[in-house]
Amino acid sequence: MKSTKLFLCLFFLFFFKISTQAQTDKTKSFKYGKIDVQEFDTKVKGQDSAAAAIKLFDIGKGHFEISLSSGHFVYVFERHVRYKVNNKNAYDLADLEIYLYTNNRGREVKLSSIKGATYNLNNGKIETNKLAGEAKFSNKLDKNYIVKKFTLPNVKEGSILEYSYVTQSDFTYTLEDWYFQGAYPCKFSSLSITLPEYFHYKIAVGGYVDIRRADPEDFDETYILPSQTGGGSRTVTARASRSRYYAEDIPSIKDESYITTLQDYVSKIGFELASTTIPGSVYEDYSSTWPKVVTEMMKEEKFGTFIRRDNYEKGFVENIIKDAQDPEIKMNLIFNYLKYNMKWDGKYSYSSTLPSQRAVLEKKSGNSADINLCLLGMLKAAGLESYPVLVSTRKNGAHPGYPLETKFNNVIVQVKIADKTHLLDAIDKHNVADMVSFQNLNHQGLKIKPASIEAEWIPIENPDVSRSLISYSLKLDAENKFSGTVFRSSSNYEGVDIRKSYLAAANQAEFLKTLKSSRPGLEIKDYKIENLEQPELPLQETMTISIEDNVEEAGNLIYFMPLLYDRTKENPFSLEVRNFPVDFAYPFEENYRMVIDFPANYKLEKLPKNEAFALPGDDGTFSITYVAEENKIAIKSKIAIKKPVFTAEEYFTLKELYKNIVRKQAEQIVFKKL
Repeated sequence: MKSTKLFLCLFFLFFFKISTQAQTDKTKSFKYGKIDVQEFDTKVKGQDSAAAAIKLFDIGKGHFEISLSSGHFVYVFERHVRYKVNNKNAYDLADLEIYLYTNNRGREVKLSSIKGATYNLNNGKIETNKLAGEAKFSNKLDKNYIVKKFTLPNVKEGSILEYSYVTQSDFTYTLEDWYFQGAYPCKFSSLSITLPEYFHYKIAVGGYVDIRRADPEDFDETYILPSQTGGGSRTVTARASRSRYYAEDIPSIKDESYITTLQDYVSKIGFELASTTIPGSVYEDYSSTWPKVVTEMMKEEKFGTFIRRDNYEKGFVENIIKDAQDPEIKMNLIFNYLKYNMKWDGKYSYSSTLPSQRAVLEKKSGNSADINLCLLGMLKAAGLESYPVLVSTRKNGAHPGYPLETKFNNVIVQVKIADKTHLLDAIDKHNVADMVSFQNLNHQGLKIKPASIEAEWIPIENPDVSRSLISYSLKLDAENKFSGTVFRSSSNYEGVDIRKSYLAAANQAEFLKTLKSSRPGLEIKDYKIENLEQPELPLQETMTISIEDNVEEAGNLIYFMPLLYDRTKENPFSLEVRNFPVDFAYPFEENYRMVIDFPANYKLEKLPKNEAFALPGDDGTFSITYVAEENKIAIKSKIAIKKPVFTAEEYFTLKELYKNIVRKQAEQIVFKKL
């Protein structure tokens, strides 16, 4: 399979189409070094009005030439970008880094030229500071990448920065992605690309910005060919087509809570080679199908060959399952053996690092493919119907859905027992059947059937609700100090997080020290933890506590927020409009209960109102209730998010739900001291 780095594009649910609107296309001309005084007054409105910088324009132009040294087509790309700096938080825009790739076969991306300047307005006149030679240097990152770094001088608040550079690439399988959207708002962004008739590309567009396409222009292009005899050069004429994609008034895109990776949502365009019809060469079809992908993968030494090379010692699997006859028991015995006997090296992959499953088992460590492909082999050896499932992790981004092996970066296992299927991931001892590692919760995986050379997309979701319950039984004394007990229960992914924190601490005292560090006034004793090594059960903690400095006193009035340390303090959804989904990864519940005994000389002056809120379709709910009787108050708060993903259209109601959660959980109980 090709190892070329392929472009990222959006998950199939979120594709955005290009609109062809040549009749409204505004032809814009941007000349390097020609600055209009009015550009220094450029502003944007709305959500980006306080942006640290504005991208005035970003223009890309790509075309093909024939290299006189190699005689092959190369891709020439020119970029011209201009920013206005609003404040010092954008001073880093003066530092430009250009990454240049080279392989071990003499092919490379070269920087042909670069120029840059800083412009400042002084008493109505524009002062220019050009990029100096001493502001340029190179750094070799590794055997494949060199980074060229450039720094513009004399950057101030209000400066305009400008760069223009040209690169030449020997790699034509994928062309450089063009990002219309970035960390700063952009007034205008455009990509023009000229393709000779010999090259045919598939185009992928992602994001939510309205990307327009001007009508393509077809014309004759002249290419210079090197002489094959060494005596000068010659020219040929071929048809070419120029397309231009553009967008205007583009908002910035920023990380927000509950996303996979920002790369899944940024507006961009990418080009992947579909076929070539170069004169003198045979027709090349680079398009693929899933059967072709599976066929090639099963030939790969580190995937298909590794799966087939199940050279265990005789009786190895039988010694693990012993006399078990039930397929579910067999599955869990093998799964647990690998979970507790293999150490994951922290790296995701769908390719093994060692030549065989036996070698991995002897080493007792490896990447995710080493461990999970061993799991696959052992399950099959036990007679269980099992398949590898390729996954792109959340940080890696959503797979685009079309036949493309290299966009995957992980593998897990599906087991079929009668009419039930289970997903297994043995890299973490906290995982159980059907609860794979959090990073795998990217909603779909590709199940491979090696025998029939087939593949099918299957859902990777955990329908079980991850629940947390915190229950306080407290007494408030005349010194306004709480004392009592706390019980905390955490299941599924909520339990995994606490288990990992506890086991990562040097000892229990260190764990409790960290727990108290974010809870001022809390003292803990008699701490007990249960089900630590039983991830299939809820993790349970009990402790005796005392709490100081969480009650305010003003005259004879006593105030406190009853949710103490466990309230939602901020709304995680801050954007006015969100154009991409909210991805919680899994459904969850947060339950809070408290019973308070208060002194006999305290009169309940104010108790917050009971309220309940629900999203349309009951996909999310929040309720909080207060009950007072004699000198006791009982409080219950419950947040329930019942599905893992909410669309952009559902964002506003979800934001309103959390607005009410923050408001209600911050309300205070008021006593009057008699």
